[in-house]
Amino acid sequence: MKIKVFYEGVPFRLKGWRKIRSLVIKVISEEGKFSGDLNFIIAGDEYIREINRKFLNHDWYTDVISFNYGESSGLNGEIFISIDTVRINAINYKVSYKEELLRVIIHGVLHLCGYEDKNKEQKDKMNIREDYWMKRRGEE
Repeated sequence: MKIKVFYEGVPFRLKGWRKIRSLVIKVISEEGKFSGDLNFIIAGDEYIREINRKFLNHDWYTDVISFNYGESSGLNGEIFISIDTVRINAINYKVSYKEELLRVIIHGVLHLCGYEDKNKEQKDKMNIREDYWMKRRGEE
């Protein structure tokens, strides 16, 4: 199991990675999955928009895109995060930048665990799980 962070064209560097990694492992485990190789790619808006266009046929900015390459309960995948959109969302939601980034990381992991957010019911369920994990973040 390898969980790594990569940066694509941004000067940003994630602080507190050990704690975040521990939380990611806890989320995966308690959601009934096991971790394989998982990569987080932190980039800017344009890079994420291009990923969105190329692979999902969506021509818009987004905060996170998850690709699950695993089979059954194992998680092998990539989570692309737009640091630019995270910053904007933190302002819009009136939360700290660090809190919003952690929420987006959890959101991406929950997608790999099988949660969707294509309709209101799915979004509500996803938000409940995000809130649950945000409250538990200090337990690792």
